Amino acid sequence: MNYLGYVVAAYAVFVGLLAVDAIGSHLRLRRARQDARQRQQRQQARRSASTGNGAPLELER
Repeated sequence: MNYLGYVVAAYAVFVGLLAVDAIGSHLRLRRARQDARQRQQRQQARRSASTGNGAPLELER
């Protein structure tokens, strides 16, 4: 009996799942960084807008 085909298929599935997991993690991390960057830009824009009129931010305590 020759199990070479099964072994090759098992390794191919393993490598494929690793690749899918790596790509998914990369996409989630990229999205999280993008969200953090946009949040920081919004906060900086609010701070610069609030320093112009001297009023504190609405949610700032």
